[in-house]
Amino acid sequence: MDRRILKSGEFLVENVTSHDIFIPEEFNEEQRMIAQTCQDFLNAEVYPNVEKVDKQDRELMKSMLKKSGELGLMGISVPEEYNGFGQSFVTQMLAAETIGAGYSFSVAFMAHCGIGTLPILYYGNEDQRQRYVARLATGEILGAYCLTEPGAGSDANAGKTNARLSEDGKHYILNGQKMWITNAGFADIQTVFAKIDNDRVLSAFIVESAYPGVVINPDEHKMGIKGSSTCQVFYNDVKVPVENLLGKRGEGFRIALNILHMGRIKLGGNVLGAAKKAITDSVKYANERKQFGVLISTFGAIKYKLAEQVIRTYAAESATYRVSKDIDDLIDKYKTEGCDKGRASIDGISHYAVEAAILKVYGSEVLDYVIDETLQIHGGMGYSAEMNIERGFRDSRINRIFEGTNEINRLLVVDTAMKRAMKGDFALFAKAEEVYNSLGSITDGKVAGEDYYAEKLRYINNFKKAILLIMHGANKAFQKKLVSEQEVLNNIAEIMMETYVAESLALRVQKLEELKGESSIGVYRDMLDVYVYDAAGIMRKEATDAINTFAPDEEAPALVKAIETLSTVAGVNVKLARRRIADKLIEDNGYKF
Repeated sequence: MDRRILKSGEFLVENVTSHDIFIPEEFNEEQRMIAQTCQDFLNAEVYPNVEKVDKQDRELMKSMLKKSGELGLMGISVPEEYNGFGQSFVTQMLAAETIGAGYSFSVAFMAHCGIGTLPILYYGNEDQRQRYVARLATGEILGAYCLTEPGAGSDANAGKTNARLSEDGKHYILNGQKMWITNAGFADIQTVFAKIDNDRVLSAFIVESAYPGVVINPDEHKMGIKGSSTCQVFYNDVKVPVENLLGKRGEGFRIALNILHMGRIKLGGNVLGAAKKAITDSVKYANERKQFGVLISTFGAIKYKLAEQVIRTYAAESATYRVSKDIDDLIDKYKTEGCDKGRASIDGISHYAVEAAILKVYGSEVLDYVIDETLQIHGGMGYSAEMNIERGFRDSRINRIFEGTNEINRLLVVDTAMKRAMKGDFALFAKAEEVYNSLGSITDGKVAGEDYYAEKLRYINNFKKAILLIMHGANKAFQKKLVSEQEVLNNIAEIMMETYVAESLALRVQKLEELKGESSIGVYRDMLDVYVYDAAGIMRKEATDAINTFAPDEEAPALVKAIETLSTVAGVNVKLARRRIADKLIEDNGYKF
C-alpha cells in the first residue's frame, strides 16, 4: 500500500492513518543487527573507559572513535562508493539512538558522523568526497564543524571570521576565531564558516587542522560531556586551497542551517538511547533497594516516576521514527527525479525543519525529565560520583543547548510552519480562518459508536483546531509584530509539540494492535490514555494563556469556551494506568517496550 506523506508542518491541517506511518516494531533483521553491533561496541569499548575518558584523555577518545570506524560504524550514513554502507535514514536514526547511551563518546561519535562528515558528503564535489569523505567514513581521519564564534551563537550569520583570495588566486587567506568546537582537540578536518571579503552571508571551507596558522586551544572544562573535546580554534592567515571551498560562494549560511536541521533530528534519536538506559538503571535499582523492609519498586510514588519515564520516552520514539521514514521516502522521491544523492539526502532532511525542531526540544526535555527522576529514584547514591547516574545527569543538560537552544527551536516550530504555509505548502491560514469563523458553533465532534482509536484521534484533531484558533487570533491581533511576541509563540509551540507527539503515539499504538492483536496491547493503550489526557490539560492552559494575552475583552470568553470544548477528553484512571505500565517495567527489570 502506498503511504501518504505529509509535508513539513502539514500535520496541523491534514491527517494520516496508521498505515501511513513507520513504527519501531517494524525494524528489519539487518537494522536490528546494526543496532546490536553498536550496543556491543558500547559494552566492549566505551563503558569500561567512561571514567578514563571523562578525565579528558584525548588520545583514548581518538582511539575509541577510530575503532568504531574500523568496525564500519562511522560509515552507516555514507554511500558505498565512499567506503560507507549507504543505509536508510531510519537505520541511521536507530544507530544514533543506540550510540546515544554512550555518554561523552556519543557526542564525539555523532559530531564526527554528522556535522563532521555530512557537510562534505552533501555539499562537496566529487574530488572533495573522494579526498575526505572516503577517509572520514572509516575513521582514518576525524572531523569537526566550526560555526560558533564569541559573538555569533544562535545568530550564526553574525560571525566575523573572514576569508580573502590570495594575490595568486590559489588560496583563501582565513582569519578569525571559533569556539565550542566539538572534537577540535583531535580532529584532522574542519568545516569552517567565514565571510569572503565583505559578503553579507557565510561561505564554507574544508580546513585541515595541520595547515599552518591553525591554533587549537586546550580543552574547555565543562559541567558534563567531559570526555568530549571542546576547544576554541584560531585562524591566523591560514592558506586554504581554493579547491577546498565547500559548495558555492555565499552558500555557507544555507549549508549551516541545513546541517543544523540534520543535527536536531539526529539528536532526537540520540537522546532516546540515553533515556532508555536511564530507565533501565532506574528499575534495576528500584528492584534491589529496600526501605521500610520492602522494595521501593512497590511504592506508588516510585511507580509513578517509572511509568512516566516510559510514557514520555515511548511517545518521543513514536514521533522520531514516524518522521524518519517520511524523510527516507522524500529522499527516494528526490533521487528518482534525478537529484544527486548528497543533495537529495540533505534536501529531504531539511524539508522537515518543523518536525526536527519539535524532536530536538521534546526529546531533550524528555531525557532531562527521565535522568532527573532516575537520580531521584537512586536517592543519595544517584548524587554520588560512584555511579553513572550523576554523569548521565550532567551530560544530559547540554542537549537543550546543542543544535540551537530550545528557546530558539520553540520559535522555529511556529515560525517555520507559518513560512511553509505562506509559500503554499499547505492551507494553514485558510483552515485557521475557517475554524475561527465557526467559533460560535464549535463542538467536541463526538460521534455515536466511535471506536477507541477514532475517539483518541478525534481528541487530537480537536487539539489541531485549537492551534489554528490561537494562530489566527494571534495573527489578527499582532500581525507583523507576532514574531516579537515570543511568549505567545511559545504557547503555540507547546501545543504543536504535544499534538504531533500525541498523534504519532496514537497511530503507533493503533498499528501495533493491527500487527499483534488487542490482547497484547493493553499497556500501550494505557500509555496513550495517559498521554492524551495530560496533553489535553497542557493544551488548555497554553491556549488560554495565549488568549488572555491577545484577545479583546469581547472575544476572549468565546475563545476560552471553544478551547474548553476542544480540550474535553474522557476521564482516565491515571493511577491504575501508570501502575500497569510500571508493573511491566518492574517485571521485565529493564526497558523492553
